[in-house]
Amino acid sequence: MNTPKRLEQALIKLYNAFHNNELNPECCSACAVGNILDNHDSWKHLSNDHGSLELSYVGNVHQKLGRKFNGYSPIELLHIERTFLEACGFKVPLCHYNPKPKNPTNKELLFNGLCAVVGYLCKLEGIANVMDYSKIFEFENETPTYSFDVIYQ
Repeated sequence: MNTPKRLEQALIKLYNAFHNNELNPECCSACAVGNILDNHDSWKHLSNDHGSLELSYVGNVHQKLGRKFNGYSPIELLHIERTFLEACGFKVPLCHYNPKPKNPTNKELLFNGLCAVVGYLCKLEGIANVMDYSKIFEFENETPTYSFDVIYQ
């Protein structure tokens, strides 16, 4: 499968952020979109509320001009972030009175958020979810459908 460049770059950035403990849903430069956009927080001006799908005036201008940020349109970025926040257990948009997880940087919560984001990114590209491992467990007549060469060391 040929992976689109923007997807490959986003996956690498999210993978590194997760494993380097540089992923934080409450920080606009360290959240899913912040990491995809090289840890810049200027994307937050695309919307008036973190986690909202409503473009601000600035966001609408960029959207109508066809601008892309590391390959993603403003509305795509808002959808990516909302997907991440909701899968991490936040009620969106983020604000002091909306419920949020007790430990927003818990690895399991972040992993859930990343799984949802990867699924959404793959959907944007029109490809199967690269995180879907269900195929390896498919079988027919009590025999696995797929076989793997397992190398033991």
